[in-house]
Order: sequence, then C-alpha cells, then structure tokens
Amino acid sequence: MIRILYPSLHFRYLAKHYIKNLFSILLGLSFAFAAIDYFQHVQELNVSSNYKILYIFYMWQEALGLLYPLAIVFAVIMTKLTFVKNNTMGAFHAFGYTKKRLFFPIFVVASFTYALFIYLHTTEFSYAKDKANMLLKNQLHAYNVNDVFFKYNDTFVYIKKLDPVKKRIEGITIFKVSGYQVRYTIKAPVAVFNDEEWIAQDAIVKTHIYRKGELVRYSVDQKERIATLHGYKPKIIESLYEGKALNIIDAYNTWKLLKAQHLDSEKIRAAMYSKVIVPLFAIALMLILFFKLPFHARMMNFGAVVALSLGVTFLTWGVLFGLEQIGSNGVLSPEFTAVIPIMLLWIYAMYVYFTDERRIA
Repeated sequence: MIRILYPSLHFRYLAKHYIKNLFSILLGLSFAFAAIDYFQHVQELNVSSNYKILYIFYMWQEALGLLYPLAIVFAVIMTKLTFVKNNTMGAFHAFGYTKKRLFFPIFVVASFTYALFIYLHTTEFSYAKDKANMLLKNQLHAYNVNDVFFKYNDTFVYIKKLDPVKKRIEGITIFKVSGYQVRYTIKAPVAVFNDEEWIAQDAIVKTHIYRKGELVRYSVDQKERIATLHGYKPKIIESLYEGKALNIIDAYNTWKLLKAQHLDSEKIRAAMYSKVIVPLFAIALMLILFFKLPFHARMMNFGAVVALSLGVTFLTWGVLFGLEQIGSNGVLSPEFTAVIPIMLLWIYAMYVYFTDERRIA
C-alpha cells in the first residue's frame, strides 16, 4: 500500500515525463483533428457561433476517443528517444535498472489512460459524433426517429415515431405471424419507457380466429397497459435502425438482445471491439517499441529510428482500422478482424518482454 501511495523516485520521474508527452501529443492531435474537420464543414454549419463552438467541442471529443491509442504509442517513442538522446537511459542502466523496471511506470500510465477512455465510452462521450452531425445538418432539436420496423421475439413491431429524449413512442403496432396467418395485432397510440420495458397505453388487441385455415372473425379487447419490448432502450432502437453510435454498455445490451433473438449482431460486436479490444494494440506496440528501440545514442541513427517507429505505428493502426471496417460490414467475423489480430500482437509483445531483456541495445 505504501509503495502505491509513495512510488519510487525513478517511477515518478519516468511517469511524469511520459504523462507530459502523452498529454501534449493527445491534445495536439485531437485539436488538429477538430480544427481540420471544422474548416472542412464550416460552409455547412448554418448555426449560430455558440453552436459552432459546440460542434468543435463534440468533434474534439470524437478525436480524443479515436486518437488516444496513437498518442499512447507516440508518447513512449518521444519519451524513450529523448532519454536516449540525453543519455538518461544509459545512466539508468548504469545504476542497474532493467528494461522491465523502466517500462513499468509507462505501462501503468498507459493502462490508466486506456481504462479512463473505456469508462468515458460507457457515457455520453460515445455520442459526440452523432451530436456533431445533428448540428451539421441543422437538426439540433430533431430527435425523432420515424417509421421503424423490426422483429421482436416471435412478433414484428412497427413504430410510427420515437422520441429517444422523452422516451416516448407515438403509434406502435405489434403483430404476430404464424406461417401465412396473422395471429393477433396490438395497436396503441402511446408507449412510454420505464427503464426496463415499454408500456403501451390504451392498447387495442385484435385476435384473429381461424377455422380450417380460413379467417372467420376477430376478437377485440382493450387493455389499459401492455408491457412489451423488454430491454429495448430508446438509444438501442435509434442505433439499430438509424445507424447511430452506442456506448459500451448499450452495445453490450444490444448484443444480448440480438443474440437471444438469433439475429445478426456483427455490427454491434464490431462496435464493441473497436472501443474495448482494438485500442489494446497501443499498449502492446508500446511495449515492443520500448524494448526494441536502442538504449544508447551511439547505437542508432536518430532520424531513421523516429521515421521507422512512426511508420510501424501508422501501419499497424491503419491495418487494424481497415480490418475493423471489414468486420463492421460483415465481410468477415469481427472476431477475425479485431480479436485475433490483437491477440497475435500481444503474443509477440509478451515474447519480446520475456526474451529481450538479455540485450541492452
């Protein structure tokens, strides 16, 4: 406990420099991303100045979530090479510090950064781009989702208008089909979400009665309240049928719903992996680069090492991003495009971690 509260001097020294570089790089990359995006779309932003600032803020949030893995890797490259250039790494080794011991403070900071962004992706942070797009389309208050049709368990559902903010549906129809026969329909003018399920109010239940395969009559009942669409949060419906983003919690709940109903969940799984699994490449690549980069200035061409390090980082990130798009489009299973590549990268990183200590250079 004392070691956690009062870490060693070398831990604080390395962590301080890495945090400073990580913070500088992340802010620089994210602000540049937001500024470039703003100037690309400034002609389309037909809103007041306050909303333009809000648009930049939303895109900055989106950039943070997208670019923090790159910042984690760039910061370790910058920290390591600065120490090498100033002979700090040589001094650490002269005092008997191993690569593993020197890497630990950086690993802790990077892991904390990853955990922080995982937490942010369970909040409204994940919806920043959707909010920015609403400003871009001048639809700041246009929350409604219209004409939604989907399968729920053994029934089909049609929603005329969904307000995800008020958690209210206006005009909902539920009908069950068996073979070529409609067994019953449920129509309600209003349904309200109670945090677990939708409560259809003043619903009319029309049961179709068949005899020898022929419809002979209807049975009509009126129900004051009918519970339906259990687990279908407004944001889940909006995302599934309008292509909107989901945070990690909503994505997981959506995946469980789709799995229970034997429906395709590749897009949802790909979205989950892109936030939880794929960013882990940054920590693995950070470990590989920290161990593989030379520890003494006389052993390297500084410009070539920087170019090679950045090139490997961009290449890895680009390949993973391309695989992510393939998985999201359903060409390949998301497990093949996200989970397996990260596992392979981590296996190599662990190999480097346990075998590379023998070499100082």
